[in-house]
Amino acid sequence: MIGHWQTIAAALFPPPPVHFERARWETPDGDFIDVDFAGAADAPQMVLLHGLEGCSNSHYVRLLAAVLPAAGWRIAIPHWRGCSGEPNRKPRAYHSGDTAELDWILRRFAHQVDVIGVSLGGNVLLKWLGERAGEATAIVRRAAAVSAPLDLAAAGAALDRGLSRLLYTRMFLSTLKPKSLAQLDRFPGLFDRAKLAASTTFREFDNLYTAPMHGFRDVDHYWTSSSSGPWLERIAVPTLVLNARNDPFLPESALVAASRKSAPNVLLEFPRTGGHVGFRSRWLAQRLIKFFQA
Repeated sequence: MIGHWQTIAAALFPPPPVHFERARWETPDGDFIDVDFAGAADAPQMVLLHGLEGCSNSHYVRLLAAVLPAAGWRIAIPHWRGCSGEPNRKPRAYHSGDTAELDWILRRFAHQVDVIGVSLGGNVLLKWLGERAGEATAIVRRAAAVSAPLDLAAAGAALDRGLSRLLYTRMFLSTLKPKSLAQLDRFPGLFDRAKLAASTTFREFDNLYTAPMHGFRDVDHYWTSSSSGPWLERIAVPTLVLNARNDPFLPESALVAASRKSAPNVLLEFPRTGGHVGFRSRWLAQRLIKFFQA
């Protein structure tokens, strides 16, 4: 229960809002993403990738956007498509293995960057680092993933049962489903409206929407193909992987499995508590700053 409390409390009592400057980037396929910036324009760049249904107002973004500029970085928060408050032009959305989108985003920056990925953003980041291997070192100096769901099938199963289903899955679907149904009004025929409206689990939603929308055969193909755990052994960029052992989104067994195979440049830290992105604010900020300043 401590993991649930830490997860919920962090979201219920967020730091104060941060003032951002927003830029709109046109994507190669004729769509757009919105990127929010904070900090001195000439400071080294820190890219922060938010989690599922997150944005620059998420509690962990508020925390890091307040402390990282004071520590010497200019922070950039690229919003996954559909997460910046305005519907996108294309039916394509975002998903846990969206490394093609991340590759384009990171290459937009003029110089080598540091990157933090949180939850879904952490999974995409780790998978991209593994896919790119040594090539990534020219683009990213250091990276950190916080509460990344290293095994999406294990995470999906954990979220679709018991208290987690009531607390988290219902919350996520309360925004994912209306956004998807609104897409259907603009792009008829994408999926079965009645089945998606009736979905109550991540497995159902991802099988009906996320997987077919992004070119996967089904939910199992999506979860297996997009998990970042198998890519840890190919990462060449110095990378911190930070997951709490009591994270209600991911069973501890998935962390044990990930620790069996990882590259020498990957630092695995699995503290006993912290929930899902529910680490103590001061501790998390200091730990990340220490890692990136090393």
